[in-house]
Amino acid sequence: MLRLDDVSKVYRAGAFGGRELRAVSGVSFDVNAGEVVSLIGESGSGKSTLGRMILRLTPVSSGAITFDGTDIRALRSPKAYYRQVQGVFQDPFSCYNPVFKADRVFAMIKDEYFPRVAAAEWRERVEGALRGVRLDPGQVLGRYPHQLSGGQLQRMLIARAVLLDIRLLVADEIISMLDASTRIDVLNLLADLRAGGLGILFVTHDLSLGTYVSDRTVVLRHGSVVETGPTDLVFANPLHPYTRSLLAAVPRLHARWDEEEADPGETPCPYHGSPEGARTRPGLAEAEPGHFAACSGCAEGAGAPRKLAKEKA
Repeated sequence: MLRLDDVSKVYRAGAFGGRELRAVSGVSFDVNAGEVVSLIGESGSGKSTLGRMILRLTPVSSGAITFDGTDIRALRSPKAYYRQVQGVFQDPFSCYNPVFKADRVFAMIKDEYFPRVAAAEWRERVEGALRGVRLDPGQVLGRYPHQLSGGQLQRMLIARAVLLDIRLLVADEIISMLDASTRIDVLNLLADLRAGGLGILFVTHDLSLGTYVSDRTVVLRHGSVVETGPTDLVFANPLHPYTRSLLAAVPRLHARWDEEEADPGETPCPYHGSPEGARTRPGLAEAEPGHFAACSGCAEGAGAPRKLAKEKA
């Protein structure tokens, strides 16, 4: 459904734009229908930049993002694309105009996509969508954003996407501002939507949340993919030192911070054999079926896993 092929993003920086800042470098992965893919990395790793490029909010510098085989840059009608692809962002309060009632987001959808639907029928659709995200329409409709919690506002945004009957949701840190109990509600909601066939790109820096909800995991560092594969393989057998350091940083109730294991350091890449050889051929290696990792001796750039898998064969 969605495919990223060697996607990069370069910003111009410095006086008169004389310096380049590479935010994303050679990223390749895909998201299929009914699948949750977690995009995991620390702040500044390029996660949100990728999400914005998928949503056409930021232009791609090189590479291609395709949806159903069509490059999204070549789409004649962005409106048709947004009817199938929507995003929900980290801060729900920034998505609402504080001087309007929160349910104005539904009125905007109606005006843009369903102008001929009768008011009574539209209200039934809105109420059905709200119940689908576990909200009581009587408690949220007709209220201003400041009268609702972050969790309620976030679920209203998901309901807005559901009204469009979208096929792909870019969920960018959508639960980082929510309390623990509300997080579980939103995660379970995403699982229900996945069961209905929705593809989800779940952008997060929280490994525990990614483990809970995702089918596949993509680990991003300095704008490049350093490890990717089925979530159970990536977390049970982390190959790249960066992935291991992320896992070691997850707080444990039974241990003090100073008792955590140290960073295991660099390890030879299973494809290149040694860090020295890896520098001449940076990329991702298939260590086990479907599980790819970058050599820790490589530069931070990483190529497309499938290309290397074919080379290896």
